[in-house]
Amino acid sequence: MGLPEFWFLIIAVLFVGYFVLEGFDFGVGMLMPFLGSSHTGGDDQVAAGDVLADPDKRRRAILNTIGPVWDGNEVWLLTAGGALFAAFGGWYATMFTAFYLPLFLILVGLITRVCAIEWRGKINDPKWRTWADIGIGLGSWIPAILWGVAFANVIRGLPIDADAQYTAGFFNLLNPYALLGGATTLLAFLTHGAVFLALKTNGVLQQDSMKYASRLAIPTLVVAAAFLLWTQFAYGNGWTWIPVLIAAVAAVVMVLATRLKWEGIAFLATSVAIAGTVATLFSVLYPNVLPSTTNPAYNLTIDNTSSSHYTLTIMTWAALFITPVVIGYQAWSYWVFRKRISVDQIPEPSGLPSLRVPTE
Repeated sequence: MGLPEFWFLIIAVLFVGYFVLEGFDFGVGMLMPFLGSSHTGGDDQVAAGDVLADPDKRRRAILNTIGPVWDGNEVWLLTAGGALFAAFGGWYATMFTAFYLPLFLILVGLITRVCAIEWRGKINDPKWRTWADIGIGLGSWIPAILWGVAFANVIRGLPIDADAQYTAGFFNLLNPYALLGGATTLLAFLTHGAVFLALKTNGVLQQDSMKYASRLAIPTLVVAAAFLLWTQFAYGNGWTWIPVLIAAVAAVVMVLATRLKWEGIAFLATSVAIAGTVATLFSVLYPNVLPSTTNPAYNLTIDNTSSSHYTLTIMTWAALFITPVVIGYQAWSYWVFRKRISVDQIPEPSGLPSLRVPTE
């Protein structure tokens, strides 16, 4: 394995980490308006302390499950983008040109979500918190869909000319295969987030989260299976069946575990299913990094887009020293904040008073 192949693998691993970790963050953000509204009912056994809990406390409990880790999870995307820019400049340039609008919308969504999460509790006002919840929701739904659309288009290929320039418009990206990819990431992150909430909460909130996970599991399995089979038959080869089958088995386990309310196994299964799906995409892409639908001779590959050997060598030595520190720190933070959260642990809201002038 040469250095270009090594860094292609590293970028794939970084995106696997990003989608597995940030995936449940997106899922939690998307589910917060629904799970945070009220108890879904259906269970006679209700834990003391969060019966008919204040919806705002439920939303705060939901948000607190990802509070210590969501910003650290985004580091995987920053690292993947930086590695892509440094290791494969040609790939980065063409892809960001073609996906300018989708990536811009993803960026706006992520920034909106950051501001909403950080500022939600700064002012003690229901209307302020409502707008923050809207920001968290939009900042979760938009990337959850558009990441799937973007990656599906990378696999499908783009109209690229001999100068590595994208020659079509935005609506070329909204093809059936890409839209199916967007539906796959959306449902996968929703289910992943519901299972994560079931793993991280107690009482009624935990029960409600597991119900959502159970309801989402089968639609997620069906849509993801359609996307993976389309990917495999259209773009894959013999050995790429391996990650497809891994993702498929994990998805079946996910359905069974959510039915049996085994939240730990269900979370492991959704994580493996997402990792297997991303691994499938990078496997069928190799050795290309961005195929051209105009002419196969114009394909962007690992070889014709990679940086110099010297650059990749410096990057490799830096990664060998820095990566274990980053992974170790993030693992430690997950261990420190490993305990479950219940609604009755949430204190009364604080923050500055509303600046609105009361009307007579």
